[in-house]
Formats: sequence, C-alpha cells, structure tokens
Amino acid sequence: MLAEFWNDKRPAGVANQIDLTEYKSVVEVFERSCKKFADRPAFSNMGVTLTYAELDRLSAAFGAYLQKHTDLKPGDRIAVQMPNILQYPIAVFGALRAGLIVVNTNPLYTAREMRHQFRDSGARALVYLNVFGRLVQEVLPDTDIEFLIEARMGDMLPSLKGWLVNSVVKHVKKMVPDYQLPQAQSFKQVLRQGGGHGLKPVKVELADIAVLQYTGGTTGVAKGAMLTHSNLVANMQQVHACLSQQGEDGQPLMKEGQEIMIAPLPLYHIYAFTANCMCMMVNGNHNILISNPRDISGFIKELKKWRFSALLGLNTLFVALMDHPEFKDIDFSHLKVTNSGGTALVKATAERWQAITGCTVVEGYGLTETSPVASTNPYGNQARLGTVGIPVPGTAFKVIDDDGVEQPLGERGELCILGPQVMKGYWQRPEATAEVLDADGWLKTGDVAIIDADGFVRIVDRKKDLIIVSGFNVYPNEIEDVLMTHPQVASCAVIGVPDERSGEAVKLFVVPRAGGVTVDELKAFCRENFTGYKVPRHIVLRDALPMSPVGKILRRELRDIA
Repeated sequence: MLAEFWNDKRPAGVANQIDLTEYKSVVEVFERSCKKFADRPAFSNMGVTLTYAELDRLSAAFGAYLQKHTDLKPGDRIAVQMPNILQYPIAVFGALRAGLIVVNTNPLYTAREMRHQFRDSGARALVYLNVFGRLVQEVLPDTDIEFLIEARMGDMLPSLKGWLVNSVVKHVKKMVPDYQLPQAQSFKQVLRQGGGHGLKPVKVELADIAVLQYTGGTTGVAKGAMLTHSNLVANMQQVHACLSQQGEDGQPLMKEGQEIMIAPLPLYHIYAFTANCMCMMVNGNHNILISNPRDISGFIKELKKWRFSALLGLNTLFVALMDHPEFKDIDFSHLKVTNSGGTALVKATAERWQAITGCTVVEGYGLTETSPVASTNPYGNQARLGTVGIPVPGTAFKVIDDDGVEQPLGERGELCILGPQVMKGYWQRPEATAEVLDADGWLKTGDVAIIDADGFVRIVDRKKDLIIVSGFNVYPNEIEDVLMTHPQVASCAVIGVPDERSGEAVKLFVVPRAGGVTVDELKAFCRENFTGYKVPRHIVLRDALPMSPVGKILRRELRDIA
C-alpha cells in the first residue's frame, strides 16, 4: 500500500509529508531549540528544573570534556546507563554534540547482559549511576571501556541537598554496594572541567549513526539497531506533525513552547527516548522526569504539582495509577494527550482512564527498528480503540503472505513498513539485517496485521515467539540458552502467557536432570542472570516437553496447554 493511500485519512492539521531537508542532524534540532526556547523549562526532576539555555550550556560542557580530556573520536561509542535523572539528557546531547554514538543501556541489566552490549557495541566510554558501580567493576575487564563517568542521584541538586540525597541513597537505603573504580571521573567534575573549554563543533551528516538501540529484533541475542540522525530527525518531525492535529478551536492540539509532558517511562527505552528526549525539542516542551514510576504514591504526589497536558505510558502503568486512591484527586483539566505504546492497550483500561481523566488514551505502534513511531491514532473522538491508528506522515504499510505477496485490504499478513524512520540495519550483523530489510527498504516486523478499508491498522498476532512484558521485548531463545547452562536443567522452553498487569508474562517449562531442581532454585538462577522483566513469573517442572519428529520443542503446543 503506497503512502499516498493514507493522505485523505489524516485529521485536519496533520501534514501528509515531512521536509527531510529541514535539519542536518539531531544536534542541529537540539541547538536550534535551545536558542528558540532558551528561557523555557526543558527538564524537571527531584525539584530541580533546567531551562533549554542551561541544558545547552551543561551538554556543551559535557561534550567539551569528552573532546578535551579523552581521545574519543567522532563515531566512537559511549554507553549511557542511567534512570530518568537530569544527567541523562545532559550526557546524551553532550555526547551527540561531540560526534559520538550513544549506546542506550538499561540500568537494570545483569552483568551478563551488560557484558554482551558493551562488547558488541565496542563502547569505549560509559556514563553510569554509582548505584550500579559494583556491576560496572565486575564487567569492565571483559570490555573495551576506557573512560568512566560516574553520576550520583544528588549531582544536579543544590550542594547541601545533593549531599543529603547522596548520603541517604548510600547509607540509609543501602543502594550503593562497595566497589573500587578509582579511574572514574565524577559527573560534577566532568561538567566543571568541560565548562572551562569551548565545545568544538563537529560535522555530522544525516546518514551518520546517532544511537545504537539494542533489541532482539525478531530472534535471539540482542542486536544494536543503527538509528541514524536522519532516522531520529524524521521521527521527531513525524510525531510533531501528528501532534499538530487541529482541535475544535482550529488550533494545533499541542502548542509550541507551552506543553508540560510527564515522562515516567525509562528514557533508555526507545519509546520514551524519542518522545521525551528527542521530539520534545521540536516543540519546546517541558518534560517532568519520573525516576521511579513504580513508587506510585511518589508518582501521584509529583503529578499533583503540575498542570500537565501530556502523559506517555502503557497499560500496566495506567492500571497502577488508577488503582491508587489519590489518583482521582489530580487536576486533569489540562490533559489533552495520553499516549499508549510498547504493549497492547486493554479496552477496559482505556474506558476507565477516559471516565476518570476525561482524556482518550490513544494507541500507536512502533519498533526499535522504526525509531520507534510507525503509526498513531488521531486524538480525541477520532481515535479508534482496538487499532494502532494509521501510518505517520511519509510512511507506508503493507501486509504480505509467507511468499512475500502483498495481501488486499482486510486480509491478514506480516506487517511491513517503509519510511525515513526505518533503521539503517543491525550493527555489524549484515545477515540479520538482510532477514528483515529488503532491497527497497521495506522492514518486516514479524507482527501479523490487518489494514482495514479505511486505513486503520490492527495488530492481530505475532509471527515470531516474541513476548512483550510491560512494553519490553523478551526473547525465548535468550532465556532458554541461559537456563541450559544450569547443571540441573535437561531441557526447557519459554512462552508468553496473558497477564493483567504486564500484558504478557514469561512462563518457563523445565525438564530437570536426575537429582532434580526446585522452582525456588530456578527463580534464584533467573534473578541472577536476567533483568526483572525477563525473569519468568511462572515456572513449571515437567517430565517431558512436546517435540516435533525432528526433536524441535513445540512452543505452540505449550501455549495451547497454558
């Protein structure tokens, strides 16, 4: 289906095309916005607000430090492993301004997962929060990382308050295990030293890689999706176009330099990274960073402080918020946009959200490989529940059968995407790239979809065995490969099962060796080797697993049993 098919289906105010020549890089978008919105707040966290001018100055200092005090060259990789704190955007934009490639890293990764990502990306520098210092010390000898920059929770706070926060984190909450990394530079010291030097402008092209965003793609071990400056700039413009939808007053839904967005989803996840770290630049939005969205009481306390107009979330988060007795006391009079992504939105959740807040939840669709937004619903009463909307401007969808033949409207098939936001490929994995990207640039998503006659798209199934837990991809192969290293596991299989809270949960079936193994032993092993969302919620011990004649474990049959 050509992109033009959707031209007459977009709401008023949403352009059908974007101008791909408007910006030369993410850095240009950032620097222009910092000048344009200089006095406007950019990010707030823990009671501190940075204006666009301050973000400009601090990220320039960070970039200047990298240029002056390390031998990192443009194109080198720098891993950033932090939760939603002010140091995150400073480090990311500073690194991009120095011409480096940012490797987004989940702070909750285990040593095994960190080792793989740092080695695979060839990262030479790492910015991390001291809470993860012991893990960094453990994996460092197995990586190419030479430069360490260590942030602490209180870095951006006034000195006395910052000292107090850091003391509480370390001594009261006992969140900082003992470790020795004498070579690490403190984040505050880096900003001080970098502030004394001017940032040297670096020539960055649209075709250059900006970010390596790790994903399992459709199979196996995590791969780095190469997202270029062009990919990210295009997706910023596409999202901006969708948010320009006209309201009943004929004015754009989101007004430039006036909106307050709540950012509870982790910035290292592509969904929040693009929405709350990249797209906000084009619009001059003010982003409220929520460091620990699992602390629902603390989250609601923060929400009560702001007259916020947009909130990004997913099904699990919406449910947790609405279940809190104080949620109904929040002022929702300015809320215009609630976006759901990462995992399927449950109809009952959407209806309840609208009843309480008066704002429609709209669902979109995307992948790490599409930077990530590929489609979105119109806002307000034009949204269609149960669909992921229509492709964003400049993007085409089609569905194909197993032979690659395009299917007519209303027929199901594998969803394929063509657009300027589609990744360059997987980092140093040409074979894996060739499996998902064809010669014309169409990306095979592995999702089964139906395009309705009016252009709205429904995701109906998944071609592969991917499990999505609270918006995060879990790959059965990875879990199974690690479980098979347990001395008491003879064979195992992993499937996804429906879960009210997280959309899906991981279910593990294990056939033990002679001598046996307990469910508690397996759980402890999984917690040691996997970040939280990958740890199986259900573990079943069995005498045997269903097999095909050639000895392949039949996950399909296990799903039927489950």
